[in-house]
Amino acid sequence: MNVVEMRGSGGPEVLYPARRPIPQPGPGEVLIRVIVAGVNRPDIQQRRGLYPPPPGASDLLGLDVSGVIEAVGEGVTGLSPGDAVCALVNGGGYAEYCTVSSLQCMPIPMGFSFAQAASLPEVFFTAWNNVFMLGRLAQGEHLLVQGGTSGVGMAAIQMARVLRDATVYATAGDENKLQVCRDLGCAFAVDYHGAWDDALRQRLRDRGIDLILDGQAGPYTQRELDLLAFDGRLVLIASHLGAEANVNLRQLVRRRQTLTGSTLRPRPASYKGGIARDLVEQVWPHLESGSIETRLHAILPFADVAEAHSILDANQQIGKVVMAVDRALAETVPA
Repeated sequence: MNVVEMRGSGGPEVLYPARRPIPQPGPGEVLIRVIVAGVNRPDIQQRRGLYPPPPGASDLLGLDVSGVIEAVGEGVTGLSPGDAVCALVNGGGYAEYCTVSSLQCMPIPMGFSFAQAASLPEVFFTAWNNVFMLGRLAQGEHLLVQGGTSGVGMAAIQMARVLRDATVYATAGDENKLQVCRDLGCAFAVDYHGAWDDALRQRLRDRGIDLILDGQAGPYTQRELDLLAFDGRLVLIASHLGAEANVNLRQLVRRRQTLTGSTLRPRPASYKGGIARDLVEQVWPHLESGSIETRLHAILPFADVAEAHSILDANQQIGKVVMAVDRALAETVPA
């Protein structure tokens, strides 16, 4: 099969086409013939040498795919060859075939193409895990999403608004992206190049934010804690601005704040399977009705993987970049 490998770590130039044997599904796994593969920020970090795959995971990039089940391993129930699925994989998505636990597979939402379906798993799993499970977003609370037009950001904004009737705030890098955040239902959106925390504080007046979802960390951390209400939660999903921060621990204790972080990739299949069930039950109906949407920034040929990575390197995207492994089927809707 055709795959994308890396020569060391660095820029998009380290990515190159290669050939590997088709993997075989183990117990509890399925083999997916990949039609579209998603491109995500963790792929960029792994390419740069900053995010090694967990033990036992494929060394190939790629965390979400859509396609058709080619074979099932021992003990798999409820899935059969020929089923159209999208899945969160532990690596190996940049290939014509990949294996994954059957628990991490989900049906493609009704009316969605393979390209649209490939845009869902990584960002919706991540947003669900961090906003609803770790962040414990409750009905009517206030949420701040840093980087509202990332795939995770757009998923978080919409799920918080639709499922919890939350008041959502977001940051983004230019007016076009800020307008996208407003269109998705944000009550207020602010450019992160300026004094975003002062702008939010003026908007909030005496009310704090209940939950902040952030991937920057570093010097942002205390500024975010200062914005939190009593019992507020700050959930970090990355640390792009720095691995360390000066934090006022007395304030954190006095205001009963929670500062936590997460990585989903090393979690066991049983944990991810629980998220998959929640998404299919609670989010998929809203995707099918259109009350929650996915946005594709670009559908690129599999051979243009370096271009796909360059888009994310430049932070140009609004929504998700995906690669058509099978160009003939990428934009078709499975029967």
